[in-house]
Amino acid sequence: MAKSALDKDLKKVGSLEEATQALSRSIAAPGLAILFLLAIFLFMMGIAPAGPLSLFVIAGGVVAGYMALNIGANDVANNMGPAVGSRALPLGAALVIAAICEAAGAILAGGDVVNTISRNIVVPEADFAVRDFVMLMMASFLAAAIWIHLATFLNAPVSTTHSIVGGVLGAGIAAAGFGIVNWGTMGAIAASWVISPVMGGVIAAALLGFIKWRVLFREDRLAAARTWVPVMIGLMAGVFAMYLSLKGLSKIWKPSMGTVWLLGIAAFVIATLATRPLILRRVPQLENRRKHVASLFTIPLIFAAALLSFAHGANDVANAVGPLAAIVSAAETGEAASDRVALPLWVLLIGAMGISLGLALFGPRLIRTVGAKITKMDAPRAYCVALAAAITVLIASALGLPVSSTHIAIGGIFGVGFLREQLANLGLSADGQKAPKPKASEPSSLSKSPEEAIRKQVKREKRRLVRRRHVVTIAAAWVITVPAAGLLAGFFYWLMKFVSDF
Repeated sequence: MAKSALDKDLKKVGSLEEATQALSRSIAAPGLAILFLLAIFLFMMGIAPAGPLSLFVIAGGVVAGYMALNIGANDVANNMGPAVGSRALPLGAALVIAAICEAAGAILAGGDVVNTISRNIVVPEADFAVRDFVMLMMASFLAAAIWIHLATFLNAPVSTTHSIVGGVLGAGIAAAGFGIVNWGTMGAIAASWVISPVMGGVIAAALLGFIKWRVLFREDRLAAARTWVPVMIGLMAGVFAMYLSLKGLSKIWKPSMGTVWLLGIAAFVIATLATRPLILRRVPQLENRRKHVASLFTIPLIFAAALLSFAHGANDVANAVGPLAAIVSAAETGEAASDRVALPLWVLLIGAMGISLGLALFGPRLIRTVGAKITKMDAPRAYCVALAAAITVLIASALGLPVSSTHIAIGGIFGVGFLREQLANLGLSADGQKAPKPKASEPSSLSKSPEEAIRKQVKREKRRLVRRRHVVTIAAAWVITVPAAGLLAGFFYWLMKFVSDF
């Protein structure tokens, strides 16, 4: 009796310690984020140009840091989520790799020139006041950051680009009416809501189908792996060489399409030839089991996740600090809009540090959602999602289609999940063989017929393979991102206008 009471007391103490640690972590993360924003405020106080717009420049720096924190918390999960969900990487290692690669991409290869958002989304008149333009940028920036923050809290991965677009759209309409909007650009962005996830899902499912039928469904998986795994690694190397040369290294190098294709082909050949001996040495150590063969995709998956993070940092840092660069440029030049707005190094540093810190402090929850809560991941599935993301961006760039990396990655996850679900519906086991049906002579539970038992089993399997509630939540968040950010931005613009006029 005494021992039982002691055990209960020890359990209570253990539970109290766990609760205290969880509370400490929940307080520490916002505290560190506030310190980061305070440091930016002090830094901006020291470098803000003197003049009537200096307060907007200081506030813009703080909002840029807040935006970068939210991009790190939400957007980066798309690159690292599948790798963590497949257990190719522990969460801590994924956070470290992503933080380093995101920061490196932003600082080393972040775009040195950004097309002004107002030129693409809204077209202000020549006499549009500089102060109004700065308030438009501030309102759109703040609205996008708050919307991404809310989406992260709801565990919904949304497009940061679309959030910025919605913010600029809403603030622009509030400032000058519907005529200021470039509706052609908006139509292309709206089309990408469908194009991005569908294209990513189809390509990811096709890649996974190829791996299943050429390797995992074979009787001798090891022999198939010796033939095809080096080819798949070579394909990954070729695609990412093209992807980085087009999307991730624009500041360092801008090759022609012919050069990009030659680079991709060369990377494919070199990687295939280089990895074949490694695979041949590794295969004899494995058993002819699906799990053992799937482990061959672990190292390529880690490299793919790291490269995606580098490219994301190089490209999407502009979403975090692009409007800040536009505000600083307007304050320095006195012009409402410019075709070319430079991104100074200190602006890139704010974006890089904010993205990395936001990922470390607030990213784990959404990483778990993306990597494990939509559908079950393993190394081959996660590899297909990463490779599909790069291939889709390349195809979209060649066709001139505006696509969202977030939508592509999530579409890829749903694509592999629905393929697995369809195979289960067809009665195929993990070996690609028809699953045995229960014999008619066997009694079924609750006196149901064998056919009813099979239908119920398939239905349960469908719910297990792809969680439908995440489909609805994420799709709804995508659809309302632009209008929600737009309404918030319109409200913030009117509020700023009222205060400034008062």
